[in-house]
Amino acid sequence: MIVRNLSECEKDRKVNDPNGNWNSVRMLLKNDGMGFSFHITTIYKNKSMQMHYMNHLESVYCISGSGNIKDLATNEVHLIKPGVIYALNNHDQHILSADQEMTLACVFNPPITGTEVHNDKGAYELK
Repeated sequence: MIVRNLSECEKDRKVNDPNGNWNSVRMLLKNDGMGFSFHITTIYKNKSMQMHYMNHLESVYCISGSGNIKDLATNEVHLIKPGVIYALNNHDQHILSADQEMTLACVFNPPITGTEVHNDKGAYELK
């Protein structure tokens, strides 16, 4: 059984975006052997990022804050607010924007190892 506390994980499992758009506390990682990773991610107010997780599938649940996600294949824009989940089930290229600071619970498959940040294509590398 794995039991972790968010405030404890913030001490040694928190990754800050080098571009200043987000931070992510990686609570479960590849070496935990679960087959996915789990993160609590904060997207800062008035930040916007284009991403394309070519190597991972991601599911995201909004805990607090608000913003939107734009699907770049269809140009559809969806409101993100508490209670909303979205899943990038087709490696969807997208733009995520925060109107208010957003706290998100994120699941990645395959799991990440812990220190990844987005590459120039907006993806995490496989490790």
